[in-house]
Amino acid sequence: MTLNMVWFLLIAVLWTGYFVLEGFDFGVGILLPVVGRTETDRRVAINTIGPVWDGNEVWLLVAGGATFAAFPEWYASLFSGFYLALLLILVALILRGVAFEYRGKIDSDRWRRNWDIAIAVGSLVPALLWGVAFANIVQGVPLNAAHEFTGSLLTLLNPYALLGGLATLLLFTLHGAVFLTLKTTGEVHAHAAGLAKRAGVLAVVIGGAFLLWTQAAHGHGWTLAAVVVAAAALVAGTVAVGRGREGWAFVLTALAIVAVTVTLFGSLYPDVLPSSTDPAYSLTIVNAASTPYTLTIMTWVAVVFTPIVLCYQAWTFWVFRRRIGRHDIPAAAGLPAR
Repeated sequence: MTLNMVWFLLIAVLWTGYFVLEGFDFGVGILLPVVGRTETDRRVAINTIGPVWDGNEVWLLVAGGATFAAFPEWYASLFSGFYLALLLILVALILRGVAFEYRGKIDSDRWRRNWDIAIAVGSLVPALLWGVAFANIVQGVPLNAAHEFTGSLLTLLNPYALLGGLATLLLFTLHGAVFLTLKTTGEVHAHAAGLAKRAGVLAVVIGGAFLLWTQAAHGHGWTLAAVVVAAAALVAGTVAVGRGREGWAFVLTALAIVAVTVTLFGSLYPDVLPSSTDPAYSLTIVNAASTPYTLTIMTWVAVVFTPIVLCYQAWTFWVFRRRIGRHDIPAAAGLPAR
């Protein structure tokens, strides 16, 4: 196995970790206006992800940095061709982060309601556009001989990509709803369970259609196994949450996200950005990669620091593992709000 292959796999792992962890963050944000019918319930929902959402976003930063360092040609073509879409994602993530910090600064229902809308929009936009972006990466985009993107925004808004966006949006929504059932009690738990069942049905239908299209048009023989695992995990996760098995449901929706990401990266390999203009213009793990010396240094850095980051994040989730209810919100417990 060459270092080019190693770093393609590592980048796939980083995106998988980001989608699994940030996926439930997005889901909670999307569902915030409907799962929390009172201010106390909305605070319960937000507090489930409060200690971890910013740490989960680190996976995106590392994935982007690793792509820049390991495959600079891929990074350059991707960010120039997908500039507007990635800018919208960045603005949405900034808006979402600001909303988390500012919604409690003024004691006003209107103020909090506006920031709650910002959280929902800031979660929905990336959940949709990441699916659109990765579907286009797998399908291929118009690249010329210099590996420059020659299309437009409308080029990216094709039926396959839009279906991919809907699939990730529903999958993350389901993942977030299941996370809420795992982390909350009372009314929020009941509302989240009902939403999870409905989101699960839609995710199975839309996600299944996207996976079948991906396998038929771009998949390899072995990626069929990942497609089957993703579909089975989605169905089983929806059934599990209906039976009150929240822990298993969360594991299964996480497994579905892993399998979907494996399907996408597996269908992409050995390309990193196929050209729909001419296959000869495609970027691969060979012609898009950095020098062997650069990849060697990066590998040693990854070997040293990756276990440290994983241990720290696992410890964070362990510390904040218990369920949250209305009694944990100071104002709801008869104490002064902070």
